[in-house]
Amino acid sequence: MTARCILITGAGSGIGAGVAAELAAAGHHVVVTDVALAPAQSVVDGIRAAGGSAEAFALDVTSDTSVATALANVSRPIDVLVNNAGLQHVAPLEEFPMEKWDFLVQVMLIGVARLTRAVLPGMRARGFGRIVNIGSIHSLVASPYKSAYVSAKHGLVGFSKVIALETADTDITINTICPTYVKTPLVDKQIADQARTRGIPEDAVVREVMLKPMPKGVFIGFDELAGIAAFLIGPHARNITGHTIEVDGGWTVQ
Repeated sequence: MTARCILITGAGSGIGAGVAAELAAAGHHVVVTDVALAPAQSVVDGIRAAGGSAEAFALDVTSDTSVATALANVSRPIDVLVNNAGLQHVAPLEEFPMEKWDFLVQVMLIGVARLTRAVLPGMRARGFGRIVNIGSIHSLVASPYKSAYVSAKHGLVGFSKVIALETADTDITINTICPTYVKTPLVDKQIADQARTRGIPEDAVVREVMLKPMPKGVFIGFDELAGIAAFLIGPHARNITGHTIEVDGGWTVQ
């Protein structure tokens, strides 16, 4: 394994933090970023305490200035970008504030384009780069009350296909990992939001809304996502680009 410098957005908690810890444990240098520095630094402290290599930066994916500042201060060139930053809002479209709708797309689609655009020149100059997008089952299917999230995550798949073609002339790949539900603070909040929106108990949301569509019927683990990311950034995946990797417990094969 070649140790890489991996920048992960939205890594102060949840999937980003879990994947950062796993990849650092595998020997990579991880650049942990989040819109707030404190949670990112906390993740870095944990990685360093475990013997890993990491650094933390505040990074707002909706801001050109924030992106440029963070990248100018990273200690080494970025080999791998993991576009993970995300958020959720659950509401029928008629009750969905348009400023919130716009913000979800700004973070999860336009922010991905902004970060990718920023790191591509360096990757091209060095002749190597890997971009791993953390998509969702909702990059492939829809659920009610999530119009902004589903739209952004569907757009991510199309974006990845275009960039795969634009980078086909060099050793750069871009792929999207599409998991079903991972037990994170974001999902915990969704459980409460869905219970309120649907008028059902929270345990029914987990059982009937989240896990029932999955034949496997279990939440996805951080180690699974980190393992897939590790494969995608390795040499055996150099011709896998523009694809979605479904981690859905059989949801989409039905």
